Amino acid sequence: MKKNLLSILILALLIVNLALTVITMMSVTGTNKKTAALVDTIATVLNLELVTDEDDPAAEISLADTVIYNIADSMTIPIKPGDDGKQVYMVCNIALSLNTKDEDYKQYSAETIGTYEPYIKQAIEGVAMNYDQAYITSNRDEFKKEVLSAVQQWLGSKVVYDISISDVKFG
Repeated sequence: MKKNLLSILILALLIVNLALTVITMMSVTGTNKKTAALVDTIATVLNLELVTDEDDPAAEISLADTVIYNIADSMTIPIKPGDDGKQVYMVCNIALSLNTKDEDYKQYSAETIGTYEPYIKQAIEGVAMNYDQAYITSNRDEFKKEVLSAVQQWLGSKVVYDISISDVKFG
């Protein structure tokens, strides 16, 4: 009789435990769905991209397949005057990332691209002269994309897949 009573007590506790587990899971699942919906709404409002851009060729090129070409001298570029009408200059250093696996790398290798340096500088200046200091400072990534596009267009090749604009100073 004692064993039956103990078995019934264990069975009752097992059923209570199972019921409490189901209640806990239901409340946690509902809260989790609401949290996921809230995060999704916030990401939508902030227009965040949670996936990588497949059109970005730089994402596919490994560091082992990259050669960096530094333009020898810092560039002094006259940019669009500000609101006060004074001429403003941007001083910066430029480095080009070359894809060694690109079909045009033999023509535009790190050893030979230096011969095109004046034309590359001219392409960079052509883009920079269209913008003022405020735009370049606040939209740096867009500015870099436009400069990269101008260099690629001038070369007629995507061997230069990234550009670094560093030590930027305005005066």
